[in-house]
Amino acid sequence: MVSRLLTAPERRAISGLAGLYASRMLGLFMVLPVLALHAGDLAGATPFLVGVALGIYGLSQAVLQIPFGQLSDRIGRKPVIAGGLLLFFLGSAVAAQADSIGEVIVGRGLQGCGAVAAAIMALLADQTREQVRTAAMATIGLSIGVAFAVAMVLGPLLAAHYGLSGVFWFTAALALVGLVVLWKLVPPAPRRLRHRDVGLDRAQLKGMLGRGDLVRLDVSIFSLHLLLMMIFVAVPVRLAALGVPAEQHGWVYLAIMGLAFVAMVPLVIIAEKRRRMKGMMLLAVALLTLSLLGMAVLDNGWWGLAALLMAFFTGFNLLEATLPSMISKLAPAGAKGTAMGVYSTSQFLGAFLGGVLGGALSQQWGQEAVFYGATLVGVLWLGVMVGMPTPRHLSSEVVALDAGTHGDALDTLMQRFAEVAGVEDVLVVPEERLAYLKVDRQQLDSEALARVAGAQDR
Repeated sequence: MVSRLLTAPERRAISGLAGLYASRMLGLFMVLPVLALHAGDLAGATPFLVGVALGIYGLSQAVLQIPFGQLSDRIGRKPVIAGGLLLFFLGSAVAAQADSIGEVIVGRGLQGCGAVAAAIMALLADQTREQVRTAAMATIGLSIGVAFAVAMVLGPLLAAHYGLSGVFWFTAALALVGLVVLWKLVPPAPRRLRHRDVGLDRAQLKGMLGRGDLVRLDVSIFSLHLLLMMIFVAVPVRLAALGVPAEQHGWVYLAIMGLAFVAMVPLVIIAEKRRRMKGMMLLAVALLTLSLLGMAVLDNGWWGLAALLMAFFTGFNLLEATLPSMISKLAPAGAKGTAMGVYSTSQFLGAFLGGVLGGALSQQWGQEAVFYGATLVGVLWLGVMVGMPTPRHLSSEVVALDAGTHGDALDTLMQRFAEVAGVEDVLVVPEERLAYLKVDRQQLDSEALARVAGAQDR
């Protein structure tokens, strides 16, 4: 079979696009720990409008990410990504010059209009072979986690020295740097194809929405980011009330999330290696819910709040790591891209509604109401997940087909793939010259699969 070692162009594409994706997410995340603290400087600011400003980018992303991805299929990846980065720059500049909360909302909404995640993933798929694509996508996922951690530190530091305007000007600069990376560091794509494991296929959409197990995962990512936005309406204000200087908030978040990451690692190992995915997911949701309840009912001082936040982010990190893996395991062969499109849209909608709900509760009944409301969301979420069937631990494989494979040869090839021990599902797409497989790696006869696929490698 073809080597799974990265070629030099693949390494260049992966590093460039991961950096581009991370810098864009860094710009979106940096506002989370600072907006509630600095909103008093903005005309017309209320807790509700602060929540809207926090979450509005999610609405723009949810509406535009799939259309932008499909547009990139027609006019090219780089033009769409460049247009998205320019929209992100424009939104950042509008927010940087804002004197009112309304202008910040407009700016954040424009930032979200730079919805280029699907186009970036499609460009990455164009530039990598099927054999290394899973590792390439994992690199993008890792870059998002790093961006979130850096944003939690950098946002408060910039806001302390340069105000909220400085944070937004920094995000504008990141967009311009992203344009340079796109044109100078990311190599031209050798091809532009549909990728069923990356892009959304409208013909598969109804099937994804009708799968109860996948819908539960969509509910999960929706709820997870709803809770994240809700707590950032209240947690920064509570830290300030406990006497933590605003410029120190970033280091507080970094220490808490660093410890939470360490606590999460063994749980991920149990979920993946010991195949306890459902149990670890239920544990994470319960941990989130209990930590939120503690923030609501306990008169916690600094150490109590820090411990509860660590519990929250342990559950958060665990779910951020395992939910995409579960989508990959549960999605039918050749449908992972469509399943991930619905999943990502759910995530962005959760971020939007979390900001709105958190802001509304804070304005109407105070900060404690935010935590009580978040706890209720956690309880409902846990109820939805308890009845979820235990997922099978299947992995995705994509095999390139010979250009001459069609007709009877195609039928024979499908049968040969299906007969390999450990292959559970097969979808062969002649026009893409690809075979999509779902396999159980513990049962997979790798040598037999290699023999079947060997003659098909490009």
